[in-house]
Amino acid sequence: MTWVLANLDLIWQLSVQHLRQSALAIVFGFLIALPIGWAAFRYTRLRGSVLTTVGLLYTIPSFALFAILALFGVPYLSEANLVVALTIYAVAIMTRSVTDGLDSVDATTRGAAIAVGFGAWARFWKVDFPLAGPVILAGLRVTAVSTISLATVGALIGVQNLGYLFTNGSQRHIVAEILAGVIAVVVIALIIDLLLVVAGRFLMPWARGSRAAGGRGVKTALA
Repeated sequence: MTWVLANLDLIWQLSVQHLRQSALAIVFGFLIALPIGWAAFRYTRLRGSVLTTVGLLYTIPSFALFAILALFGVPYLSEANLVVALTIYAVAIMTRSVTDGLDSVDATTRGAAIAVGFGAWARFWKVDFPLAGPVILAGLRVTAVSTISLATVGALIGVQNLGYLFTNGSQRHIVAEILAGVIAVVVIALIIDLLLVVAGRFLMPWARGSRAAGGRGVKTALA
């Protein structure tokens, strides 16, 4: 406790950096996964191959991914390397959620939208995407928590975030420092998860009270 009280400024600074790095990767990952997930949903013959290929990205060890990105011009010992790597992992998780969410939209509802004159673009944004929202949100929550946790590996390539407390605490045998890092990561993850839940209830009032079961089902309704 003494160490924590004496280093509150450091913990706060590292927490802000950690949150910024994670948030960038979550946002970029979502924006990239959305069109890929839509393509996998739209072109059923390619769905299995696309989802398998994207999913395999998550199996790449972080050190190997950092090195691979460096080969493509991303500085190895840099925050950019971490954010790009985290974005790739986020895409690997998020893409299937987008596909499953779009696939969960009732065919009758989609057909009704077509019958009343919705074009493909309008139907996606006004019908498919909103009704797929609960499933996509569930995937986004998993992605956010995973990204916030994975961001700690950045300390191993010299990036300043809460991972620093793990490495420095281990090297100096300061248990309080390690625990402070763990608690800070958990708190950030819980806060982001709560914000996503609140945002989901605000943006998708029609989905209140419904649950996405296993990332596959969602109640559908037209508001």
